[in-house]
Amino acid sequence: MIRLRRGLRAQLVLVFLLVTTLGGVTAAALTFRQGRTAIVERAEADALRELRAHVTARAPDLPADPGQADLRALAVQLDRAAGPREWRTALSYRGGPLVTGGTQAPPLPARLRDRAASAQTALTQRFHHAQTPWLAVALPVTAARARGPAPVVVYASFSLASQQQDVESLAAAARAGAVPVALASIIPALLAARRLLRPLRRLRTAAERVSGGSLDTRVDITGDDELAELGRTFNTMAATLQADAAALRAMEARARRFAADVSHELRTPLAAMGAVTEVLDADAASGRLAPLTAEALNLVSDETRKLTRLVEDLIEVSRFDAGAAVLHLDEVDLGRLVTKTLALRHWQDRVHTDLPAGLRARVDPRRLDVILANLVGNALQHGGTAARIRMRAGTDLVTITVTDDGPGIPADLLPHVFDRFTKADTARARTEGSGLGLAIAAENARLHDGTLTAANTPEGGAVLTLTLPRRTT
Repeated sequence: MIRLRRGLRAQLVLVFLLVTTLGGVTAAALTFRQGRTAIVERAEADALRELRAHVTARAPDLPADPGQADLRALAVQLDRAAGPREWRTALSYRGGPLVTGGTQAPPLPARLRDRAASAQTALTQRFHHAQTPWLAVALPVTAARARGPAPVVVYASFSLASQQQDVESLAAAARAGAVPVALASIIPALLAARRLLRPLRRLRTAAERVSGGSLDTRVDITGDDELAELGRTFNTMAATLQADAAALRAMEARARRFAADVSHELRTPLAAMGAVTEVLDADAASGRLAPLTAEALNLVSDETRKLTRLVEDLIEVSRFDAGAAVLHLDEVDLGRLVTKTLALRHWQDRVHTDLPAGLRARVDPRRLDVILANLVGNALQHGGTAARIRMRAGTDLVTITVTDDGPGIPADLLPHVFDRFTKADTARARTEGSGLGLAIAAENARLHDGTLTAANTPEGGAVLTLTLPRRTT
């Protein structure tokens, strides 16, 4: 499951590997350093001890004021005693020239000779000669019956090539040991990451269920660490959301029930008022009423009709909320249905149509009439002087667009144009519509398994698009 991405599991494994590798490399480096120091220091101590032993054994034979022949004889004896160390020696009397047992003096650092001139104890110095590590030793020797600083200094140099090989072998072993440690740490890293991420995966799954509406989701909590505390916080949040959602649903249900009950209670008296106003409208039209009375009567009639439409819309919305709205499908000629809708409302002269002949589909004629009436009515009320209906059919879909030449839908209103009680001009105290027409049209479109969208044309007008599945028998 490790991928080349910055996932939390990959980060945990990477950090674990880095820490383990760093620890292994650090331990290997410290071990190598201590081993190298031990190898070199042991070589120095052994060489110095052997050289001192040979010098101590032969120093009594050295005269108090040795000449070059005496010094050369001692150098020859020391070179022969070198054994596997193969050191090369040289002697100096009272800071004089070096005297060797052979033809070539051993390589010596100048700083060592300067320090040895006044030294009372043995000195060592490591240096490189011909790209090889060497060790130089300066051992002061006091001749028999001599007083003051040691007049004779024995110098010896020998190669540390074998010790260098040991150090390189140690470094190779340290590197070789660090790689398996890093590789072996992958398994505990994966196990640790899995253990740490398991609660997070449970939280993610629970959060997805909560976001999907399952507010009763809770996570099992084990332990007392930070992840357990996060789980408890999540459970508290989910419980709070569940309680708030339940309260909101109860309030919403009461509000919808209230609106439905009020609408149904108003329906009967409004029907009676409508019948009475129709009779009175006839009297007003015949001239039997005074002008002021007729004007007042017309106002009452208009308001009664508006109130009746509002109540009918509220009742229709309550059916959608209760899930009681059903479709009564029938195969109809869509072009004729659109024409009939316009004719019933006397809009045929104000709406331009582009309707293909013979296009049939199974729809609910009454609900499609409601959709078209709301779309065209909205275009004529809020648009310009005319509206256009265009219908096109594909293999599986039928698309009906209603376009106007008005100023279009404001950008801040466009996402909410199908919300209930949304009006284009909220500053006006009174408007012709209730703000439910487009919401009812959208609900009817969903009942048909269709969609209803709103947009603005580049020229500035609004365009409402109804898309329906093309069902046929």
